[in-house]
Amino acid sequence: MEVVMAESGMSVFATIGFGLFILLAAVGGAAVLTWFERRLLGIWQDRYGPNRLGPFGILQVAADMLKLLTKHDWIPPFADRMVFIFAPTAIVVAMMMGFTVVPFSPDLYIIDLNIGLLFFLAMTSLAVYSVLLGGLASNNKYALLGGLRSAAQMISYEVFMGLSLMGVVMLTGSFSMRDIVEAQRDMWNCIPQFLGLYVFLIAGIAESHRLPFDLPEAEHELTAGFHTEYGGMKFAMLMLGEYLGLILISCMMVTLFFGGWLGPWLPPVVWFVIKVFIVICFFILLRAAIPRPRYDQLMTLGWKFMLPLTLVNLLGTGVIVLWMEG
Repeated sequence: MEVVMAESGMSVFATIGFGLFILLAAVGGAAVLTWFERRLLGIWQDRYGPNRLGPFGILQVAADMLKLLTKHDWIPPFADRMVFIFAPTAIVVAMMMGFTVVPFSPDLYIIDLNIGLLFFLAMTSLAVYSVLLGGLASNNKYALLGGLRSAAQMISYEVFMGLSLMGVVMLTGSFSMRDIVEAQRDMWNCIPQFLGLYVFLIAGIAESHRLPFDLPEAEHELTAGFHTEYGGMKFAMLMLGEYLGLILISCMMVTLFFGGWLGPWLPPVVWFVIKVFIVICFFILLRAAIPRPRYDQLMTLGWKFMLPLTLVNLLGTGVIVLWMEG
């Protein structure tokens, strides 16, 4: 495995500092995203969002954080204490580790691995342990059902997510995130890999259990699902992990299918941020517009439609690659 530091001459300490900056920016972005999502949903659904604290309700973020930080840190006496505490930490760490391989511009990234794409898939796979262990450790029937649902949903859609990206790897010839972006200078992968993009989009929603695929925490069935017994700072960490997952999936979608930092006139990092912002708005629009399916419909969608689509995409991409080479 090859590891490449920033080619701009950044020292090890500068790279570590940039990594800390990215992680803090991701956490801050996730906090602001809680307000932005509620505000945008209010606009699209013709109602008020947060509007009492500060201009446009922006200080609602600070109020929510203050409430969660000062709330009594209660652990159910019937829960498995160590696992109950560990579960919220696991999802935050896994999502933060995923940001280490995201290239924000040609010279701004934490680390460039020649297996960067596999590293991203590995980190998203580790996130399933958080919701599964949280549901099991709570010793609550609703939480247990939510944890089992989440495990089945995330493990199933990891298969389709990984297969949907193999077409990108075949066209690029590399698992390096920077190589994948550089290979899109003539044409973004969203055009030749539109089937892969569609599958990755659906799998990304299911992996981050965002609406309409938030069935592991469906409040109309399971109270709050796997985090029924969580409150205070632990609940805040679970929500932080969810929003970090949304940002990470958006960053990866931009990197893999929409040219990453590529664009005219503006600085590369600005193009990257603009594209990520548009993708996040699209995810929020899905929450506002699409109803939640039944759990069996979600699993049927994966194994009966997503899997054949990924195989068709792989077959078609293989034919095109062989034709171009020979």
